[in-house]
Amino acid sequence: MKWLLPFLCILLNFSCNKFQHKKDILLTKAIYVEDAPTINGVADEPFWETRNWFTLGQNSEVETNHHNDFSGKYKLAWNENALYILMEVVDEDLYDQTKDPLKFWWKDDGIKIFIDEDNSGGLHHYSYNAFAYNIDLEGNVMDVAPTKVPQYYNDHIKSKHVTKGKVTTWELEVKVFSDDYRHNSNIAPAILKTNKKIGFALAYNDNDYRRERQNYYASLFVPGVDENQGWIDADIFGTLKLVK
Repeated sequence: MKWLLPFLCILLNFSCNKFQHKKDILLTKAIYVEDAPTINGVADEPFWETRNWFTLGQNSEVETNHHNDFSGKYKLAWNENALYILMEVVDEDLYDQTKDPLKFWWKDDGIKIFIDEDNSGGLHHYSYNAFAYNIDLEGNVMDVAPTKVPQYYNDHIKSKHVTKGKVTTWELEVKVFSDDYRHNSNIAPAILKTNKKIGFALAYNDNDYRRERQNYYASLFVPGVDENQGWIDADIFGTLKLVK
C-alpha cells in the first residue's frame, strides 16, 4: 500500500492542474464573423475594417529595441470553426536563415501563436495542455510534441502573407484543439461558442540578418526577469473572449 499515497498525490495534482482556471490577464475580445475570410494575405473582407487594432508592443529581447525598424499590430475575428488573425508588420528585412523548419525556428522572422483552449493555464512544454505554434515565412507550423521532438502542425493553421515595401500583411486561420488532442489522430478541432474564453497570446520574431533573433515583440507584458515563458507556461497567456 506504500505506492498508494504517491499515486493519489500525482492524481490530485493532475486533476487540479487540468481543471484550475487561471486569472484573466489582458482580457481581449474577438468579434464573431459569419463568413470566414479568404486566407490570401489581403484584408479585402469588409468586416476587417470594423475590427480594432491591437499592438505587438512588448519586446522581451535586450540586444536591441529598434522601434524605428519594426512595428506590429493585429486584428481578431472568429466563428464556430476557427480564430482568424490579421497582422500587419512593418519590417524592412524578412530573414529565414534555417533550411530545416524543424530546427532553430525561433532565430528567424516568423509568428508565434499561443493557444490554451480551456484557458486553464499550467505547464505545456511536453504536453497538449496548450500549444505554442511557430509559423515561418514558408507557412510551416511547428511546435514541440509530448515526445520532446519538434513536429509539424500545418493542419492546425493556414496562413498567407503579402509584402509591399516594408509592410507585410499576414492573414491566418487558426483551428483550436483541446488538450485531448493527439498527434496524427482524428480528433476534430473544438467548436467555438459565444462567451468562450481561450488562453491566447501573439508574438513576432524579428531578425535582421543576424545569427540570433534581435527582437521578440509580444501582445502582452510578462513581469519578471525572464519574460519569454510562453513556450512552456500557459499561466502567462492573455485571455481571449469570443463575443458577438
